Amino acid sequence: MNISYTKVGDYLLPTLTIKKQNNEKMNKYGYLRLRYLKENNEALYTTLLMQNELTIHLVSVSIEAENRLNILMEQYKNSDKLLSEKNKNNKQIEWVKLMNNYKNMAEEIILKELIYV
Repeated sequence: MNISYTKVGDYLLPTLTIKKQNNEKMNKYGYLRLRYLKENNEALYTTLLMQNELTIHLVSVSIEAENRLNILMEQYKNSDKLLSEKNKNNKQIEWVKLMNNYKNMAEEIILKELIYV
C-alpha cells in the first residue's frame, strides 16, 4: 500500500482520497451515518477512509436502514386496523396522520439501532 504525503508547514500528512466505486447511491441514512462518524467516531471514520471501505460501509448502512424501515412500516400497517384501505379512502387526513406518526417512530428506531451506534 503506497501512501503519498503532503507537506503542511513542518508536518507530512497523508493524502487521503476516496477512489470512485460503482456502488448504489446512499440515502439520507448513509449521510447521517457519515456525519455521525466524522463528529463522534473519528477513529472508525479514518480507518474506513484509509482502507477505502467508507463508501461500502455507508451504502450498506443505507440499504440496511431502508430495509428496516420497510419492515417496520409493514408491521405497523398490519397491526393497526385504522390503516386499512377502507379508512384510507374514508378518513384520509387521519390515515395520513397515523402513517406519519408510524414513520417517525420507525425512523427513531432506525437512528438508534443503525446510525448512532
